[in-house]
Amino acid sequence: MNSSKEKEKLIIVGAGETAEIAYEYFTHDSEYEVIAFSVESDYINANELFGLPIVAFETLEEKYDPQHHKVFVAVSYTKLNRVRTSLYQKAKQKGFSMATYISSKAFVWHNVEIGENCFIFENNVIQYKAKIGNNVILWSGNHIGHRAVIHDNCFISSHVVVSGYCEIEENSFLGVNSCLADHVKIGLDNVIGAGAVITKNTEAAKVYIGNPAQASKASSLKLFKVSF
Repeated sequence: MNSSKEKEKLIIVGAGETAEIAYEYFTHDSEYEVIAFSVESDYINANELFGLPIVAFETLEEKYDPQHHKVFVAVSYTKLNRVRTSLYQKAKQKGFSMATYISSKAFVWHNVEIGENCFIFENNVIQYKAKIGNNVILWSGNHIGHRAVIHDNCFISSHVVVSGYCEIEENSFLGVNSCLADHVKIGLDNVIGAGAVITKNTEAAKVYIGNPAQASKASSLKLFKVSF
């Protein structure tokens, strides 16, 4: 990192394991300086984390000027990504710009598009003209093929293979070592189980397991306790 450049001030929303990991990566591999954590007041159970203050999310914009601070929402796939998505949207409504982290050890081709509030871990390979939406997490070691599209609010775990021209609809979760054949479309709110091999388009709000993968009887929304 260029030590002569003043780092942008960053607030991490969250105080759990994902937030701790985000702090580590932003601190040691980005041009951001983490200055605080923020949690909804009902969930605050400590005053600080890593020596930094934990402040109430409800009044965050009163303590930190949105014009001079960015936010990253560091929450995993709780309630099929709904918790992270809600906090991301609320932070934007407060006027904050959202940070994206891309590991210096990821391979991202020059014409890839990546949205805001994304977290791209090490050893991800993102190929020619792939598109990553907003609020997407790519854990370590995934392959995102050429011209693949991952829509908003998805969580891709580790060692997932997304082949060329695939499309993954919003809010979906792809488990470790799952694999998508070329030109496959993953439906809205899908859960793809660990090691599942998807060879054809999937239906919305389904859970897919096995090789070749089949839809289980369970609803992904019920499994992740998503309420409307």
